Amino acid sequence: MALCCRQLAAHGLIAGRDGNLSVRIGPGRVLVTPSGVIKALVRPQDMVEVDLAGKPRRRSSRKPTSELDLHLRILRERPDVKAVVHAHPPVATGFAVAGQEIPANLLPELTFIVGPVPLVPYGKSGTPELGDRVVPYLKEHNGLLLAKHGAVTMGSTLDEAWIRMETLEHSARIIVVAMRLNA
Repeated sequence: MALCCRQLAAHGLIAGRDGNLSVRIGPGRVLVTPSGVIKALVRPQDMVEVDLAGKPRRRSSRKPTSELDLHLRILRERPDVKAVVHAHPPVATGFAVAGQEIPANLLPELTFIVGPVPLVPYGKSGTPELGDRVVPYLKEHNGLLLAKHGAVTMGSTLDEAWIRMETLEHSARIIVVAMRLNA
């Protein structure tokens, strides 16, 4: 998880304390990134273990991510999902801030690796409202744009969720270039 955080930061998909990850590590057990930590500097021992209700499973000086509810909603709704990546990739987030979905079926990589990426209506960050907004989209999608916020990807492994986030952002960049060239 720490390596994934560093890679997301190195690739400009998160900045500073932005973004968060979760990984299902066993029945009813989840590791999440800590709140308030610079993700490029996060260490494995900084991760926080919680249950699917959000209760700490062991003592920690760290608090779980402020987006814990979002992660737990996804993990409860999608038993097939073992990892969730929430980031603020600049170009994909630009689509979300502009209130636009990333056009589907333009790039085979986006289609096959992530699938359709709908725009979820705005829900306030760090609140159950965001989780409420996301739930209706979970059954059919492995990547979501969060209106005025960022993106979330899911996978059967952390690598898969991470690659989906990278693919989402890379595709968004290509689509923006294509849109500008076609203007």
